[in-house]
Amino acid sequence: MATSGSVDFNLDMAEVTEEAFERCGLEFRTGYDSATSRRSLNFLFADWANRGLNLWTIEKITQTVSQLSTSSAITTYPIGTITMTVGASGSFSLGETITGGTSSVTADIITKPSATTMTLTIPSGSFTASETITGSSSAATTTVSANPSLADVQATVSVLEAVVQRDSQDISITRISRQEYLSIPTKTTQGRPTQFYVNRQITPTITLWPAPENSTDAIIYYRVKRIQDVDAATNTADIPFRFLPCLVAGLAYYLSLKKAPQRTQLLKMLYEEEFERASSEDIDHGIPLRLVPTFQSLRV
Repeated sequence: MATSGSVDFNLDMAEVTEEAFERCGLEFRTGYDSATSRRSLNFLFADWANRGLNLWTIEKITQTVSQLSTSSAITTYPIGTITMTVGASGSFSLGETITGGTSSVTADIITKPSATTMTLTIPSGSFTASETITGSSSAATTTVSANPSLADVQATVSVLEAVVQRDSQDISITRISRQEYLSIPTKTTQGRPTQFYVNRQITPTITLWPAPENSTDAIIYYRVKRIQDVDAATNTADIPFRFLPCLVAGLAYYLSLKKAPQRTQLLKMLYEEEFERASSEDIDHGIPLRLVPTFQSLRV
């Protein structure tokens, strides 16, 4: 007998839901069954984000830092990209503040990727389409095509590690807590950043210290992103194939809470077993374990 020669097995959300319903001893029949299963799947993905690292959602971000003057610099950046399309960006200066003429919303310009786009810090509100924006130092003006989306930044779960790149050399920087950052006496001190603080708001940010001393360094970091939502029965899940058993088991457990409570305990146990197998494999393999003992003298 010949093998199939294919390695492309996958399930769309309708098939995942059908399998989960069968595990609950039920049949997948109505439009509401489809809607409630999609809702449960998105709750399941939120649970996976809370449980820890999903390697396939890690993304590398490179952000050039901005120094405005010898006494001022942009220290806080969105974790991800906020891009605004405008009539023309050429006359604006990097690092300057733009203000909406109608909305009075402000944001700082981080980069100008093209003649008609600019990336921003998190705006103070929502820009209005077609309104005029004005630069604080250049006095340049242009019109806004549409309010920039925050979706890419809000998809961030956390930041794993970061480096500062200078002259093609990457230098590690240390993550500090909110309390440690708050305790820094002078947050405007400029130099090569050595520490970063992650503010995990709905629109999360990363703050550097010391404040950047030039506009040529870049901060490079790895962030964990949300798993993409399930919006339709024809969607496939944003997961590798090895998580499919865990996905089906998890959905069956979630559905049992609503439709088959007599099977909840069994399905919960199966889900936890599947998740343990999948998550224990979802690691960087081949990294040696290194243990460094510490010594402490005892005073008598």
